[in-house]
Amino acid sequence: MYPFLTLEDHTEIVHSERLENGEVKVYIETPDEEDGFHSMTCYLPSYRLEVNGYQEEKVRYYLDIIRSTAHLMMEFSSEGGFMNASGF
Repeated sequence: MYPFLTLEDHTEIVHSERLENGEVKVYIETPDEEDGFHSMTCYLPSYRLEVNGYQEEKVRYYLDIIRSTAHLMMEFSSEGGFMNASGF
């Protein structure tokens, strides 16, 4: 999994390499004092979801982030993540 984005609330967004079936797995995880962690997996380009612990409002919020950056994650997944794709 390649790091992609860390939000102010310590939510981490990472993505996989392009899978054999052409999909990219995007994984989101937020620490939670009561439950330990909430998580969500989204498979691009279909946007198939697996949600664990997030309320609907948060799911919509994270989906907006994924939709606005999906083209980057799809590209980076073929190039070894952001660090390799950017040349850093």
